[in-house]
Amino acid sequence: MSRPLLTINSNEWLPTRAHPERWLYSQVPGCELRHYEAGLWASTVIKGESQKEALRQGFSKLFHYIQGENETETKIEMTVPVTCRVQPGTTEYKVSFFVPTKHQNSPPEPTDPDVFIEERKGATIFVRSFGGFASAEKFSKEAKALADTLQKEGQSFHSDFYYTAGYNSPFRLFNRHNEVWYFKKEEIEGLWMAKNFLGKIGKLLV
Repeated sequence: MSRPLLTINSNEWLPTRAHPERWLYSQVPGCELRHYEAGLWASTVIKGESQKEALRQGFSKLFHYIQGENETETKIEMTVPVTCRVQPGTTEYKVSFFVPTKHQNSPPEPTDPDVFIEERKGATIFVRSFGGFASAEKFSKEAKALADTLQKEGQSFHSDFYYTAGYNSPFRLFNRHNEVWYFKKEEIEGLWMAKNFLGKIGKLLV
């Protein structure tokens, strides 16, 4: 079944880079509810550092991977968003790049032992967006605002971790876009039950 494309002004911020397929299912007050398709991501875990430093180190490792530090010395295009998994109260962060569609079936193996390819299952995610330059403190503030909204609305979500998502180069000064994500709790954890959403407005974000 073909799904109609969604065209909204808020998509003007999206860079013209490869990104994971995602579907907008509904607008919850103060956020969006999206479904992200299953896919491969290149990731690295940084421990014992501040969130800012972990993101810097993680980005550097992953950037070297896509610049050819892999078994086939293949250069891979940059994608968005750059995500960072945050577990409040810990100093362990997972930084990730989406693997472009071209390489989803067989991504080059990293040569850095700290970089690995992981498969993320399809997931339903609550997303809160905001602009400007995002610091760790700003991400934390926005994540709290999102959690407060979801609790007020009676939504069920995993509250022990959240993801930050960045879309812009540090050299971009205006029209910046950032997000925080909380994962919706499903009736069957880790599975995307498409039948639960048949008949709803499933539209591909581009």
